Amino acid sequence: MAQEEWTRIFQIKTNDLRPEDSWHIEFDENLEPNRPNLGWNQYIRNTSARFECTKCGRSWPSNRVMVVFYMRLMDGQGVVKVRCYRQNCKKCNAAPMEEPSIESDNINILLEKLVEKIRIKCYHEDLGIISRPFRSFDVNNPHEPAHCEACIQGICTNNSN
Repeated sequence: MAQEEWTRIFQIKTNDLRPEDSWHIEFDENLEPNRPNLGWNQYIRNTSARFECTKCGRSWPSNRVMVVFYMRLMDGQGVVKVRCYRQNCKKCNAAPMEEPSIESDNINILLEKLVEKIRIKCYHEDLGIISRPFRSFDVNNPHEPAHCEACIQGICTNNSN
């Protein structure tokens, strides 16, 4: 995952929030979904990404890549913690969980939707319903819950490819 790109896009997206507040993004592989600490708000979203096995080099697309965000605004300091869920290769034995490679367009949409949630949950704004779909991949095989970290933890939106 290209954290620099996420950080750059996040800074652009949060520029439109209150100028007296500062926001930063942190990546946390230990973030547990549905267990935010007091004062934190959660946002879970799925997106599309590609994966590549570091063992055999096989790559595959997925339209079921779960991303968990926790957000908090305290005393003008905004923090977002993010975790992207991994998948592993179905061809290799004991394949490691691989990080998703999310295209810039989808990072942009994810962070745009995140900022909408920040405006609703942290600034209590009423934005109505805004919909902007992700760019999906042509996926020839069904989603494989046994190889999806989010499915294993019970948070995947495993209802189609």
